[in-house]
Amino acid sequence: MRKILLMTAPVVLLVLAIYAGGMWWTTWRFQESTDDAYVDSDISLISPKIEGYIKEVRVENNQRVAAGQVLFVIDDSDFRAKLAQAQAAVATEEAAVDTYDSRLELQRAAIAEAKAEIAAADAEEARTQHDYQRYQALMSSAITSRQRFEAAQADDRKAVAAVAQKQAALVAAQDQLTVLRAERDQEKAKRQQARANLQLAQNDLDNTVIRAPVAGIAGNRAGQIGQYVKPGTQLLSLVPLPHVYVTANFKETQLTHMRPGQVAEVTVDAYPDHTLRGRIESFAPASGAEFSLLPPDNATGNFTKIVQRVPIRIALPANGPLARLLRPGLSVEVTVDTRRDTAIAADDGIVGTAQAAPAAK
Repeated sequence: MRKILLMTAPVVLLVLAIYAGGMWWTTWRFQESTDDAYVDSDISLISPKIEGYIKEVRVENNQRVAAGQVLFVIDDSDFRAKLAQAQAAVATEEAAVDTYDSRLELQRAAIAEAKAEIAAADAEEARTQHDYQRYQALMSSAITSRQRFEAAQADDRKAVAAVAQKQAALVAAQDQLTVLRAERDQEKAKRQQARANLQLAQNDLDNTVIRAPVAGIAGNRAGQIGQYVKPGTQLLSLVPLPHVYVTANFKETQLTHMRPGQVAEVTVDAYPDHTLRGRIESFAPASGAEFSLLPPDNATGNFTKIVQRVPIRIALPANGPLARLLRPGLSVEVTVDTRRDTAIAADDGIVGTAQAAPAAK
């Protein structure tokens, strides 16, 4: 038996070496792996747009919510009063504009009356002018008395003055019409401002009801009944499950042949018996160190070269066996096959869409 083992061992080792060499040549040398990866998601942080006291809380931690579902209700008594005040201001401005419209119609009637009076004055002036000319001719023939002549002359002058007066009244009426139009435009601007204030008041009232922007699972709830909140106060985190993806931090030396669309095998530490088939969706625009709070400054006296890592987003299958089990933050291991440089197929069932990004460098 010992001789048999000694004779067969070299053959077995040779076969294993040939198999390992063949696998390395055909597969392993094209694969890049990392365990610096985790499940990620676009978590929505729920915050109010207005300030006030929370009156109702309609969501619990770990509860599934639908898009548009009410999460919190803020006391709206003050906002309803402001809305009523804004509505009254709009009604006042509407009445003011209507009043100016009526005054404009009345002024147009006054202008028409002034024009009619001018026409009457012109007719009277023409009559007195004719009388004056006739008595002037009779006066030269000594047919009429001088008193009648002077009376006709005075009547003519009075008629001319009346025409000038009526024309001046017409100009004043037309100027008053211009003033009324300007004042009406000013009131219209005030009405528009009042309507805008009304819309703002309505928006504030609507914002007292905080709704879910997307469907997902509620978590990290901080808002409580009676709590005074301001715009930007974090009340809840909403995780849009099962729409998750993987963020894998590969070394810069592993990116040489990686491209968007390549196949990536994902193994979740929590579920080691399942392997997910994803695809590279996009590359981060810079290394993780560049986005840190204190980016490295290499222009120093002592420099040590450190291999940088670049975050890569990997899309996961939408109908995979772990679709509803994955949670952001879970650790995973990712292996990318760099032999193929293909775009994501429409029937892959992969969440997300690959972008035509340039080759990573």
